[in-house]
This record gives sequence, structure tokens and C-alpha cells, in this order.
Amino acid sequence: MLRSILITLLLLATTASYAQQPDDNAHFALPFDFPIYFSGNFGELRSNHFHGGLDFKTQGAIGKPVRAVADGYISRIKVDHGSGYILNIVHDNGYTTINRHLSAFVGDIARMVEDKQYQDESWEVEIFPEKNQYRVKKGEVIALSGNTGYSFGPHLHMDMFETVTDDYIDPLPFFLDRVVDRVAPKAVGMMLFPQKGKGVVNGSQSIQQLPLNNKREVTAWGEIGVGIRAYDYMDGVSNRYGVKTVILEVDGVETFRSEVSRYRHDENLYINSWTHGQYMKSFIEPGNKLGMLHASNGNRGLITIDEERPYHFVYTLIDAFGNTSKVRFTIHGLASEIAPIEHRAKYTFHWNKVNVFHDPGIELIVPKGLLYDDAYLNYTVRADSNDIAFTYQLSSTAIPLHDYCNLSLGLRHQPLADSTKYYVASVSSSGKKSYVSSYYYRGKMHARIRSLATYTVAIDTVPPTITPVSPHTWKRSGKITLKAKDEESGVNHYRATINGEYILLGKPNAVNGNLVYEIDKRRLPTANTYLLEVTVTDMCGNVGKLVTSY
Repeated sequence: MLRSILITLLLLATTASYAQQPDDNAHFALPFDFPIYFSGNFGELRSNHFHGGLDFKTQGAIGKPVRAVADGYISRIKVDHGSGYILNIVHDNGYTTINRHLSAFVGDIARMVEDKQYQDESWEVEIFPEKNQYRVKKGEVIALSGNTGYSFGPHLHMDMFETVTDDYIDPLPFFLDRVVDRVAPKAVGMMLFPQKGKGVVNGSQSIQQLPLNNKREVTAWGEIGVGIRAYDYMDGVSNRYGVKTVILEVDGVETFRSEVSRYRHDENLYINSWTHGQYMKSFIEPGNKLGMLHASNGNRGLITIDEERPYHFVYTLIDAFGNTSKVRFTIHGLASEIAPIEHRAKYTFHWNKVNVFHDPGIELIVPKGLLYDDAYLNYTVRADSNDIAFTYQLSSTAIPLHDYCNLSLGLRHQPLADSTKYYVASVSSSGKKSYVSSYYYRGKMHARIRSLATYTVAIDTVPPTITPVSPHTWKRSGKITLKAKDEESGVNHYRATINGEYILLGKPNAVNGNLVYEIDKRRLPTANTYLLEVTVTDMCGNVGKLVTSY
């Protein structure tokens, strides 16, 4: 009897697991009923993340009907400042898509979202419908395309996930037969990375750029890494894209390969280890666990130059359509002195250890696994007599971390009794201060930071400003537009009413930052004069207010 029950449970588990597996032969319809072109492809190099999907061009317009690419159900509906109007669909074929930067939802979804926005008195909302509550069919219109969120022009961003693993995957292979591309990727330049204390290039341990058509002899000795800056292109458009496959061979033997076809969400920040600006490294730092990188020479892709002879390097660049280009260059081995690393242990952080740093006024703990490689801090402390805290430079060039760590900064004096007005600020090389989420406790400011850079404590007592944009057009256009600005900690919250009634003021496009209200006569009582009241609160609790009639 027990054996029978166990077999039944095993069969049910196997069936359930199988039902979640992606269909290798899945066919997806196009999200639009016009020819598709892309403004961005999967895996492009972005700040702190990979571009997670495809950017479909929408003929330069917003409001184009967006269609479901396969049967499924809507699993999440969201409006936020980052991606605007967002719709998630779990498809029956084992994949999930996220449609971002939409201008509007349609039907019951649109009504439900608007009701929740007014109920919560927030433009930003998130809804998780019950499974199969909102079914969609392939080709059904699910939303309208737009330019909302952090978007530089009208387009549809579509992410695709393997539902069972939740991995980002490249959607392009499902659309190859409906796109024309005969243009191979092209390299822009190379970069050479002599390893500190282990290698030199042209007699130096500094990182060096190498022009694409370099005519000068390049020499090296010891352990070096190389990198390449390259882009892909497509027929009929001027956009440039990320390169799907990069292969490095040295003297005819493959040493490294990157294959940008899928990645996990928690791998996003590894982009800061793999890249140097727009250059892709062809070696793997010891703390980098990005699965799309493959080193095959037993030394993480690093090259050992230990013979006085020419070393022949060949890069092969391949796009999703198989278009291929090659780049060749030579590095000459030249025996050279390699100076060892001389650095105080206190200012050396190890990637595979917990790092604890104490100095007057500063405490920092970097847990094991947050660094991608050993870090050598060029630590300095500076202060003006009026500063409420010292300015601490951990590194003149910011060193990225794979997660947040704890930083505490002491206050030299407290000119304000209200501790909510203090905040930790990162300081750029030009001296510009940027807000870091932080709080005050027992004479110190505590923050969570994600890079080893320069930090201090600043005060914000100045409220945000609110400026009407072309108010004489509001009635005619049916749209109220405002510009909210905060010079210190940044805008945190906003709220608006007309004649005392809450109105749905939002920030549709995060790039221009305007606050916009589409005048809804259904929700406003008829009046000869309308009194608009707007409050904007910054991250330190300072409140700016605008009261005006139209």
C-alpha cells in the first residue's frame, strides 16, 4: 500500500515538473502587426546590469497595440517610475514574458489599475492576479506601447524568462525567421590588463588601450588579461547592439569564450567584474561567478607571456544569425622586471575573506564574496573646518561590490537637533554629492553601500521646488504638467489635489522627470475655478508646496 502511494506521488511530481518545462519547439507570435526592428538586444552592457530583453521599435510612436506572443495568463500588473506600465504573462509553453514601458493597459486591467491607484493614492501600484484569472490568447491585444519609465524613446521592452528556472533568456532566437540581419559584429578597440605584481605591458602595470589597427609593437611579460570593445549591427537600422558570442584564441588555442544567451537575476551585478567601461574582459576575476563566461586555459583566461617570441591573438565575434568577424593582433614577449605589490595590509581587501576596516570616524565591514578580486585602497581623509563629518576616500576609482555592506560615519559636530536632516553622501571626483540611504543612531550615520568609493555626511534642510509647466495650456490640452526638483537628497514622495479631491499625479517618463496629471472630468466636480495643491517631499523629509488656480 505504501509503495503504491509513493509511486503515485512520484508520478504526480514528475507530471507537475514536466508541465513547467519549456517547450523547445515553442512558437511565438510577433507583439506587433508590422515589421519588427530592434533598438536594443539581449545582454547589452548597461550600468550595473545586463539589458534583459529585446527593445522593439514602435515606428516612433506610442499607442501601438501590443499583442500576446503566446497563450497564457497575466501574473503581474505594475506601474512604477523605472519601467512605467508593466505586464507579466506566464505562457503555457514554459516561458514568461514581461512587457515594459507601456503607455496604457486595456479593458478590465486598465480599470482595475486605475481604481487601485486612487484607492492607494499612489501612481505606483503592483497587483498579482490569481493564476488564470486573466487568460490571454496568442495575438490578443494586451496593452498599448509607450515611452513610460526610464525610457529614451517610444519602444516595447520585452523580457523573456524560462518559467521553471526564472532565468533571463534571449528572446531573439524565437524571431530569427522574421528579421533580416546580414551584418557582422565589429570591434572598436582592445584593452590590455597586466595583473598587479604579476605582469607588465610595455614595461608598465597600468591598464592600456590598444587601437584596432595598431601599428606600434606591443610588448608584455608575465601574466596579462585582454579585453575587447565590440558591437553588433543589423540591416535597415543605425542602432548598435551587444555581441552574442566572443571567442579569444592565443596561438591557435581557445582560451576564453563568452556566450550571452541566458543568465540568472542574481548574476546581473557581475557585469561590473566582466567589463571595464564598454570593454569586455576575456578573463574571469576570481570572485566572478557569471555563468556566461568560460575560460578554457586553466588560468581563468589570463595569458602567461614567458617566452621572448610573438604571441598571436585572434578574436572571433559572432551574432545570433551566425554573422562573423575576426580581429587579429600580436603581442611580443619581452623579458622585463615586474615590481611586486607594495601595499599596507590594512588597506588591502581580499575577495575571499571578511574585510573589517576601522579608522577614527569610520567603520566598514565587507563580507566575504562581495569583492570580485583583491582591492588595494588608496585611502585618504580630508575635511574643512565647517564639515560635520570627514570625507573618506576609500578608493579614488569606485570599486564595485556584488551586494550591499555596512558603512558607519561619525559626526564631528551636530549643528541640527533634527537627525532626519543628515544623510550619507557619495562624493564624485568633481565633488558632487549624491544621496545614499542612511539613518542616524548614537552620533553616527549608518548606510548600506555597494561600492568602495568616497563618502561623507551632508545636511538637507531645503525643500523641493515645484514649477508649473505652461499652465496657460492646461485647460486646452487637458493635461497638467509640473517640474519637481530637489538639489540635495532627491524627491521621495508627491501628492496632489484639485478642490480638495485627490488626483492621479504621476511621473510617466523618468528621463524628463515631469509630474503629469491627465485631467479626468469623471472624477472632478464641475467648477469655474480649480485650485491645485501639490506637495513634494524629499528623502530628508523637507516638504515643498505649490498652490495655484487654473
